[in-house]
Amino acid sequence: MTWNRRFRIREYVRESIWVVPLLGAVLGAIAGFAVAEVDRRANLPASIQYSSSTASTVLTAIVGATAALTGFVVTVTTLIVQMVTGTFSPRYMRLWYRDPVLKGTLALVAGTLTFSFSMLRRIEPSFVPNAGVTASGGLMVASLILFLYFFSRCMSNLRPVAVASLVAKAGRRAFDETTEGMARSAVGIESPHADTEPDQVVPAAKAGVIQAVDHDGLVRWARGHDAHVVLVHAVGDFVPTGGPLLNVYGGGDALERTERELNGMIAQGDERTIQQDPAFAIRIMVDIALMALSPAVNAPTTATQVLGHLGETLRMIGATDLWRRARSATAEEVPAVVVPVRRWEDYLTLGVTEIREYGATGIQVMRALRAALEELRESVLPQHRAAVEEELARLDATVMANWGDSVDRDRAMTADAQGIGGPNAAA
Repeated sequence: MTWNRRFRIREYVRESIWVVPLLGAVLGAIAGFAVAEVDRRANLPASIQYSSSTASTVLTAIVGATAALTGFVVTVTTLIVQMVTGTFSPRYMRLWYRDPVLKGTLALVAGTLTFSFSMLRRIEPSFVPNAGVTASGGLMVASLILFLYFFSRCMSNLRPVAVASLVAKAGRRAFDETTEGMARSAVGIESPHADTEPDQVVPAAKAGVIQAVDHDGLVRWARGHDAHVVLVHAVGDFVPTGGPLLNVYGGGDALERTERELNGMIAQGDERTIQQDPAFAIRIMVDIALMALSPAVNAPTTATQVLGHLGETLRMIGATDLWRRARSATAEEVPAVVVPVRRWEDYLTLGVTEIREYGATGIQVMRALRAALEELRESVLPQHRAAVEEELARLDATVMANWGDSVDRDRAMTADAQGIGGPNAAA
């Protein structure tokens, strides 16, 4: 099985809402069989023994309650999907589908349902699974408690700033893992063959967005074949069927076999994912801010709050020298594998340009954006400060274009981390 197939299966399991609940249902049925067998051999105290009619009534009620509870969980999930796609960003759904509490709640409810049904069908005039009836009641109580926690957590995480916080954490984690993985694999980011025609161009076997790259596998392949491999597109790019995917220098294997092997190390899908694409997390946070700034919503305070989490992510990226890390990690003079990576300027442009454009008429957005940029200027690496200065100059021009004749021009030119009303604002 190729690496990209294993990756797609792993991603499908992580994002699927039915796999874990199905496992819970199967485990519930297996546990029901095991508990019934134990029940036949155990001598339980009279306090937890039931008549066949009482046990049937209790288990019937539990089966009906768990079925209804499953409907509640599905209903809440559907409402969240509708709210997220209409208020935040549809791209956030990839993270929501991975929520372990959602899957755990459905798994416990499904397991309780199958366990209780298994107990119900084993009731006979001469045998009652007393321990199973008691365990079913305990599972029902646990399911209800977990559902209440799930519901409370969902309500809390529906706040735009909470969504931005979750996305920012995922983006920072992806950035760390990606840069560390590239350093471990000694992957370069500058092609030594920029002016040389490749010996072989590997086309994409299918159309799709590059979701992840097997850096370790590409390095092993390149070293094993005495070749250098250059990835033409960055993670997050859409590549059409037959479009150039990799340039190979050296090697010498048969064309068809090379294409099949190398395509198997590049995972493509329908849409981007944060796993090796931290810029996608920034894209989601910007989308949340833009939704808040749209005329239909008109919530500039939300955009101001998102800027805090966005600034934290940009600060972490701006404090990392990607070029030095890649060069120091490369043991060879010429790296075996080269992948395109975003510069600091690319991340910064992605993070602030559209918020500045769509929030130009919101005074608190202008003030919060200025505060975020001024803080970035002080915290990023020295070589990155020129890009921040450029963004501050663009912000000045935007403020003058929209507030030049306004009595509030001085306030729009002032930095305020809270947008309006912050204690450290000069105006």
